[in-house]
Amino acid sequence: MSKVERFEDLKIWQLAREICTIIHKLTLKDHFSKDFKLVGQIKGSSGSIMDNIAEGFERDGNREFIQFLSIAKGSCGETRSQLYRALDYLYISQDEFDVAYRMVLEESKMLKSFIQYLKDSDMKGPKFK
Repeated sequence: MSKVERFEDLKIWQLAREICTIIHKLTLKDHFSKDFKLVGQIKGSSGSIMDNIAEGFERDGNREFIQFLSIAKGSCGETRSQLYRALDYLYISQDEFDVAYRMVLEESKMLKSFIQYLKDSDMKGPKFK
């Protein structure tokens, strides 16, 4: 396993970036793009996933990192809920929903596992060496 030196090395951040890209593309669809409030909400929540992973990583302490990962996990739930609204409003197809939903659900599971790993770890983070 390679050493993680930057948040960009984390698989959870890489997947979060892919999620943001997919969400952005979905919000460009004609009817969806005109619902400015939902567009802002879903882009904000999906962006919050990757941004909180990055910010937590840069804090250099596992306790703070866990806190930010937990916020990112909450943003996964928010994004999934907003995907349901987009589907219900007929802004996206069932297939588009399914692809995005599976990715966000996988991200949430990965975050949960990583949080547990950090909680169980004896490492406290670089700033505590």
